[in-house]
Amino acid sequence: MLKHLRLILTVATLAWASAGGAADGNVEAGKYTTTQLAVAGAVENRLLLTVDDLKALPSREMGSLPIVCQSGATTSTIQSLKGVLLRDVLEKAVLVLKDHNDAKKMAVIATASDGYKVVFSWSEIFNSPLAEGILVFYERDGRPLDEAEGRIALISAKDTRTGPRHVKWLSGVEVRKIVD
Repeated sequence: MLKHLRLILTVATLAWASAGGAADGNVEAGKYTTTQLAVAGAVENRLLLTVDDLKALPSREMGSLPIVCQSGATTSTIQSLKGVLLRDVLEKAVLVLKDHNDAKKMAVIATASDGYKVVFSWSEIFNSPLAEGILVFYERDGRPLDEAEGRIALISAKDTRTGPRHVKWLSGVEVRKIVD
């Protein structure tokens, strides 16, 4: 009987966690919370930005945004976001471009404190309508981000499937030249 009770409790806990309970501000989410964003790699100015530093950059607000996972299912909807464009952060860091064509060979890797990573090309950030939706954000639905998302996060709001490039607990942005 006790064995069955433990099994039921374990299954219920796993179901609660997969439904979002574990990422809604409990201790697990709290251990990943970020308060600074490091910008490094092929940049002239390495940066370590706090939320207040991000707020000093030109802010952007976005309205209702569905979070669509890789399978195409909508998992949630964000009512509003406030933050800065990734492009503005990178312009503050100043990309190292030794040759006119170096920009076309750059990749930008956004990393979360839990190890999750997503990639953008230079063209997506600086030469595409997609750029207007790549947001480093610090407010959601009119409030500062909580531990479930970190104090700093990123999303590519103009992607068809917004979930795969939604980086909770954003901790770093690295610029790399990927080909010579």
